[in-house]
Amino acid sequence: MAGPRRARRFQQVDVFTARAGGGNPLAVVLDSEGLDTATMQRIAAWTDVVETTFVLPPDSPEASYRLRIFTPSRELAFAGHPSVGTAHAVLQAGWALPRPLAGGGTGLIQECGAGLLPLRITGEGVAREIAVQAPPVALLSRHGGEDAALSALLGASLAEAGGAVIDGGRRWFVAELRDEAAVRGLHPDFAGIAALVAAHDAIGLTVFARTPSRDHDLVVRALMPVAGGYEDPASGAANAALAGYLHGSGQAAGLGDRYVVSQGREVGRDARLVLHHEAGRIWVGGPCCSVVTGTLQW
Repeated sequence: MAGPRRARRFQQVDVFTARAGGGNPLAVVLDSEGLDTATMQRIAAWTDVVETTFVLPPDSPEASYRLRIFTPSRELAFAGHPSVGTAHAVLQAGWALPRPLAGGGTGLIQECGAGLLPLRITGEGVAREIAVQAPPVALLSRHGGEDAALSALLGASLAEAGGAVIDGGRRWFVAELRDEAAVRGLHPDFAGIAALVAAHDAIGLTVFARTPSRDHDLVVRALMPVAGGYEDPASGAANAALAGYLHGSGQAAGLGDRYVVSQGREVGRDARLVLHHEAGRIWVGGPCCSVVTGTLQW
C-alpha cells in the first residue's frame, strides 16, 4: 500500500533563455528528502521532460545543496542545463543563498555525481545569468576535413579541421561545417549518426559553424540517435565540451574567451548559451525562466 503523499515544491524552468517557450525545459523537485531512487525515476518518467532534478540537503559542508539528475529512463552524474536550471530554481525558492566563490564572484556549490561544481551568478532579475564550471575535456581522436564519409553523412562540406572525438564527462563526435546555412539546413540521418557514434562509443554528434558578424558567435546542433532520433534544443554539456576542445586544440582564434552560441531554432526553442574560458577551465551558462511554480503531490 502506498504511503501518504507529501507536498513538495516544484518548478518547471526553461534554461538558456529569458522567455517562456525557449531554451531547454527542466523539471525541478525541491524538498526531495524521503524519495528513494526508484521513486525519483518514476517521477522523472512522469514529468516526461528531457531531465528532472531532485534537490537534497548536501552531504559535504562545502556544498549549497546536493543534486540528483534523471532522464525519463536513467540517472546522470552531470549535465549542463539541469545544473544551471536547478541553481535558478533554488535561488527563486530561497532554498540557498549565493556565497563568495574561490577565484572571485558569487554563486553556489553543487554536489552531484561528478563531485563539487561551482555555479557563478552574475546580474539580477531577467538579466541574471548562471554558469556552471564544466568538467575538463579530453581530445580522443581527430578526423581530417577530407573525410568523405562524414561529409556524405552530413550532406555538407566540412571545415578544414574536420571532425573529432572528445570527452567532457560524456563522449561526443564533433564536426565543424563551413557556414551557418549548412548547419541550419542539415537534415539529420539518425541511422547514419547512430552508426558513426557507436563506432566511437559516443553519445551523439555535435555539428557547428562559426557565425561572424551575427549576434551569436557559433551555431550548434546536438544530435543523438535515441528513441529514433533526438535533437537537444540546448545542451550545456555538448557546448562545454566543444568549447574545451576548441580552446585546447588552438581553434578558438576569433572567438575569444567569451562567446555566445545559438542552438535550438531548428526544433522551435531558440536558446542562447554563453561560454567562458578562464584559467584553462570552461564555464557554460545563460539566462533562465521559471514557467511553472507550484507543488508536486507525491
